[in-house]
Amino acid sequence: MHTITTRTLAIAAALTLGLTLAGCSTGNSGSDTGSSSSSTSAASAASAHNDQDVMFAQMMLPHHKQAVEMSDMLLAKGSGVDTDVTTLAKQIKAEQSPEIKQLTSWLQGWGEPTESEHSGMGHSMSGMMSDSDMSDLDQASAKDAAKLYLEQMVQHHKGAVDMAKTEVDKGKNTDAIAMAKSIVSSQTEQITQMQDMLASL
Repeated sequence: MHTITTRTLAIAAALTLGLTLAGCSTGNSGSDTGSSSSSTSAASAASAHNDQDVMFAQMMLPHHKQAVEMSDMLLAKGSGVDTDVTTLAKQIKAEQSPEIKQLTSWLQGWGEPTESEHSGMGHSMSGMMSDSDMSDLDQASAKDAAKLYLEQMVQHHKGAVDMAKTEVDKGKNTDAIAMAKSIVSSQTEQITQMQDMLASL
């Protein structure tokens, strides 16, 4: 009886020791890898992503491109456009053009196409202008274009904010979530600004 108990205790001790050593060796190898190539682990952590990140990038890309296109249309109308609206259009271009490059870079880095079936889905692409909307803006006079641009861009921004909030809630990639938070902050502020402009036009 005594021998069995001793043997059982010895086996239990050996198992415990084995598990402890396994835990240590796993921990050590992990920390060693981290310290010796912290830049590599940081890069892999940054590239970690899920399906929501991919959808966010694939949908925000054409959304941003259209906002830049709308801004270009307005700016092409020259000095007849309200100067405050012109300033805003330049700001939107300055903010969204670099983000277009970043979104494209992420998708390429993740091995994902820059266009997907989501891009053409109207209900998913909240706030996107139709071809008819874009044509109306393109053909509007300089005076009318300022109001039309603001009305369309308020709707456009609201769609982008909705998509960005979904990314913040469900995304995994830290950089994509950071961009989404920035979009929510800047575009919510611009919506208020544009609504004030519309009231004063």
